Amino acid sequence: MEFITPILIVGIIGLLAGIILAVASIVMAVPKDEKAEALEEILPGANCGACGYSGCSGYAAAMSQGEAQPGLCSPGGPAVAKKCAEVLGAGDVEMETKAALVRCMGSYDNTTDKLVYDGIEGCSAAILLAGGSSSCLFGCMGLGDCVKACDYGAVEVCNGVAKIDPALCKACGKCVAACPKGLISLAPVKKQAVVRCHNCDKGKAVMDVCKVGCISCTKCVKTCPQGAIAMENGCAAVDPQKCTGCGLCVESCPRHVITMLEA
Repeated sequence: MEFITPILIVGIIGLLAGIILAVASIVMAVPKDEKAEALEEILPGANCGACGYSGCSGYAAAMSQGEAQPGLCSPGGPAVAKKCAEVLGAGDVEMETKAALVRCMGSYDNTTDKLVYDGIEGCSAAILLAGGSSSCLFGCMGLGDCVKACDYGAVEVCNGVAKIDPALCKACGKCVAACPKGLISLAPVKKQAVVRCHNCDKGKAVMDVCKVGCISCTKCVKTCPQGAIAMENGCAAVDPQKCTGCGLCVESCPRHVITMLEA
């Protein structure tokens, strides 16, 4: 009989603890946001952060609370934006399709190696050794950090330079973040001119390291009838919002470093 008393005491304590936890779960419960849950189900679940939020859950919550527009999910594209807009009752949503773009043409044919790199296979490691093996300090190192970062198989290294397939790219921005030299950016998928160079040096300094690098001659700036091109840090840059895709800058570039994107 002596063991019955401790059992009863433990049982009563357990019962009281259970009641307290049950009451606490009701009182402190966080109300479900059914709209946010519905939106999260629509989103692709990439959790890439391209929308500017920590992940799909955060973006769904922001949309539900009216803090974000439904057209920010690049991997989901227009189809996901439309479904999210329907849940929110927002009507039609215009979404600009984007794809990643590598601003470098410094292939093995156009540049030389200033050293032989024999170390950890990766751009973020190679850049620590004199900026990489390429003669151009600003150019692509071709070791594939962007390839590893891409979840969609849209990036590959060809002849020493990363290339992106716009048909596979979801504009998630992971390759942009992975490039230690900042050569990759997201650009609208439309007919427009793009400068495939990121070299901030000028004239002979560029010509000594690359056969096609921008030499800051400003011919493209003077040629553009829309005023869409400006010099930024010594390198020509095209404003996609102003560019009409006339192609005059492509023809005027003596280094052939400006190319035309097609929609």
